Amino acid sequence: MSSEKLYIEKELSWLSFNERVLQEAADKSVPLIERIRFLGIFSNNLDEFYKVRFAGVKRQILINQKHGKNDNSKHLLTKMQTKALKLNERFDELYPELIRHMARHRIFLVNETQLSDAQQKWVRKYFRKEVLPHITPLLMRDDIDVLQFLKDEYAYIAVELKKELTNQYALIEIPTDHLPRFVMVPEQKGKRRKTIILLDNIIRYCLDELFRGFFDYDELNGYAMKMTRDAEYDLNFEVDHSLLEQMSEGVNQRLTAMPVRFVYERDMPKEMLDFLCNKLGVSHYDSLIPGGRYHNFKDFIGFPNVGRDYLENKPLPPMKCADFEGYANKFDAIKAQDILLYCPYHTFEHISELVRQASFDPKVINIKINIYRVASDSRLMNSLIDAVHNGKSVTVVVELQARFDEEANIEWSRVLTEAGVHVIFGAPGLKIHSKLLLISRREGEEIVRYAHIGTGNFHEKNARIYTDFSLLTADPEVTNEVRNVFGYIENPYRPVSFDLLIVSPSNSRQQLSQLIENEIANAKLGKKASLTLKANNLVDKELINKLYEASSAGVKVRMIIRGMCSLVPGIENISDNISIISIVDRFLEHPRVIITHNDGDPLVYLSSADWMKRNIDHRIEVGVPVRDSRLKQRIIDIINIHFTDTVKARRIDKEMSNTYVPRGNRKKVRSQLAIYDYLKNVEKQTKHRNHQKRKEQSESYDSNVGNT
Repeated sequence: MSSEKLYIEKELSWLSFNERVLQEAADKSVPLIERIRFLGIFSNNLDEFYKVRFAGVKRQILINQKHGKNDNSKHLLTKMQTKALKLNERFDELYPELIRHMARHRIFLVNETQLSDAQQKWVRKYFRKEVLPHITPLLMRDDIDVLQFLKDEYAYIAVELKKELTNQYALIEIPTDHLPRFVMVPEQKGKRRKTIILLDNIIRYCLDELFRGFFDYDELNGYAMKMTRDAEYDLNFEVDHSLLEQMSEGVNQRLTAMPVRFVYERDMPKEMLDFLCNKLGVSHYDSLIPGGRYHNFKDFIGFPNVGRDYLENKPLPPMKCADFEGYANKFDAIKAQDILLYCPYHTFEHISELVRQASFDPKVINIKINIYRVASDSRLMNSLIDAVHNGKSVTVVVELQARFDEEANIEWSRVLTEAGVHVIFGAPGLKIHSKLLLISRREGEEIVRYAHIGTGNFHEKNARIYTDFSLLTADPEVTNEVRNVFGYIENPYRPVSFDLLIVSPSNSRQQLSQLIENEIANAKLGKKASLTLKANNLVDKELINKLYEASSAGVKVRMIIRGMCSLVPGIENISDNISIISIVDRFLEHPRVIITHNDGDPLVYLSSADWMKRNIDHRIEVGVPVRDSRLKQRIIDIINIHFTDTVKARRIDKEMSNTYVPRGNRKKVRSQLAIYDYLKNVEKQTKHRNHQKRKEQSESYDSNVGNT
């Protein structure tokens, strides 16, 4: 078998993942409003695909052309375009179907031609009062560089002003940064229905109010359009420029980066389309996609439920972790035992409360934390500022190169610096993706450290929809190594070694290979050998080859890969001991977990790193062994529940067919709901144990007092 057939191109695998998202929009068992929101998630994902994956391949083609090289990139780009267009066609089928379903529930998403007389008057009034102040048409004259003004995150209406044999063109940005995309239109009294109109259609209806009195025209037409730019940028790492300044320049470069996709309303006249393509510099390598009258569907992620409760998922209230009960503060609880949180099943407030307590606790000396993505109104970040005001030493490592969060992180770095926080940006070219928090506390004569090592970001909003593990520990061996990671971040080229933690780029490749090698050795000795991996992406060829070697040696490998997967399972004598599933459901599966059989004494690791070359070799990532047997078993149980999923699990295969795992005669198991029930039971049992323990302590105290 040729080596090409051993790996699936990561770009095509990514599109296969987004197809699974689209399957959720098509799934009739999913509540209707959630299905519409999945259309928004699909659209948002596809935007990122073009900005990053598609743009990367296009860039490779241009580089190869410049150097006179031939490779497979053009063929890959064609396959990517074909697959993306096929998914868009499915999207275009689903959208009107879901609109019809909404109408059956008396929720009407209307356009400007479907308004009653009273609604037309209301829309014009709304336009004049709310919309008009935020709109200035951009006239597309020959001397205007349109590319300089168009933004990635926005949809536009391209306006055609026709006068006899001449045409003029203008662009209108739909101002969703100031106004809601979905506007409720009043209904006639007594009508039991809800009517929603998109901001786009309000603008279309009132186009004449924008241009009348300024331009002479016989006919006025509007067509939807959207452009996607290359998200990469070149940074000049010069000595006399700080990283903050360079990143600010990089974000500005992105605003003027070349387009990689142009989506337009399919009714747009050819003359207008040709004019726009010429003005935008759209090349034959870019995706030119005809579509419907709505673009920027990512806003549909927040589509409002104005109907009955059953039209969206029943809330799953986040739980409080009972391991914190009965302690005066978070530190006493963590010192008593390692604590495992699993958001969004557990509330993220445990982590933000830990930092809040640290901000004023007189025993706390310093706080160190990695920031990759945080909420714009983060309580946690404000607590760090409070800590400085209370005399604590606070160090925040801000990753300025967190893709699509650069601007937010640049702003936070400025706010923190002005507040007196010691802000570190790390080394250029080495992203810091670890999820670490370290709090040092003076307790008597010693310094005790408390650490958070997680799989997800310190982002309050994401913690409600991303599944992520957080290990909280005061284990001195672990916390000392976490301390060394922070030292490594400040001096990444100084030699450092880790005995417990798996740290990229220091020892990850070696340690991961060794974990697999140990299972291979056990399999060759005739012992039971297995490896379980849960990750977002698996594309690193060196590690894939190691997994192929393990499979060939008889190691049973099972994996849950949410997104890109270049490994091909089921190849005879190569990967026939490997099985892979992917789960797409109401929560975004985000944890990275490694479990090895280890001759009957399982090793369990939580990590921030996916199995990609960038995460292993070009980022600072941290994996931690779970040493508490109670927590170790809990993680194993949770992963095992995923493998029993008969509702949302899809098989990953070489055809990228995305077939659901067959249920057979097994009962229906939706693993995310089953995990919620499992953890609910765990917390109930823990509360009962804590109650019994306190009761016994109280009885013992009363007995001692009585004897005295």
